[in-house]
Amino acid sequence: MEISRYWRLQKARYGLVGEVCTHCKKKIFPPRDVCPTCAAEAKTPYQFSGKGKIYSHTTIYDAPEGFENHVPYTVAHIKLEEGPIITAQLTDIDRKYKRKGDALVLIGLVDVFGKKVDIGTPVEMVTRFIKEDGGSKGMLVYGYKFRPVLATE
Repeated sequence: MEISRYWRLQKARYGLVGEVCTHCKKKIFPPRDVCPTCAAEAKTPYQFSGKGKIYSHTTIYDAPEGFENHVPYTVAHIKLEEGPIITAQLTDIDRKYKRKGDALVLIGLVDVFGKKVDIGTPVEMVTRFIKEDGGSKGMLVYGYKFRPVLATE
């Protein structure tokens, strides 16, 4: 991806800024300029809260090119409080495995406190490293990921 495109996507990637349709009030992420619900122009910026719940998730073991050093990692559909469902990597979690014959089988995810992470778990957006684009001297790419909401006791 070229540098100019990274700059254009900066608000969405770092701040979770989408759009809201001024006609039907639908909140849109990622930004599209045209509302997918009513097809009206939707160019009004909208700052999402970054809070949501895990809608579904899977763990990736065979990553696409450029992400081989990150496996295994968990990707989830996150239903934001404002409505849209987005895809993002989960961070600040551990995977629990059990041995089944010669293989390890994933039995679940836990947060940094050992609490189970699954569908319905509250999550919050954080900005984290995504990848290095262009080799060892390339651009470092950051973006949004989601982590389980930390206890506030």
